[in-house]
Amino acid sequence: MFVERILPVARERLVTIRDNALLVEAAKLLGDRHANLVVVCNESDSMVGVVTKTDIIQRISCCHGSSCTTAVATVMTKDVTCCHTDDLLQSIWSIMKERILLNIPVVSQNLKPLGVITARDALFALLGESEHEESLLRDYVMGIGYR
Repeated sequence: MFVERILPVARERLVTIRDNALLVEAAKLLGDRHANLVVVCNESDSMVGVVTKTDIIQRISCCHGSSCTTAVATVMTKDVTCCHTDDLLQSIWSIMKERILLNIPVVSQNLKPLGVITARDALFALLGESEHEESLLRDYVMGIGYR
């Protein structure tokens, strides 16, 4: 199964912000209980980083004066693990487990954000595929044949 298969769900989770936006704006976007990661984009709408709730909390916990109004670009993670629509979902799941990632952005070849996959989305899709394959195999073994 390719990442493209769960792209509709990933698109629903996509939240973007410009790299020159204020940190408090990112915090507002992350206040939504469905958003755990904001993709940071430059002026050409290409991904340049991500900001998570943890990034915001760490920065705000030591706010002094105007440091909470700093630009998102100063807080974002720049070295982002991302995936493409033609990547195998099983491979992405393995990377997420290995690196303990809860979210991973889906981007086009020119780094335009397309969506965000959560670990839960990936796991549900992979389990659903596994259950379908098991059902096909059971039917075949029982003499029903393939559906």
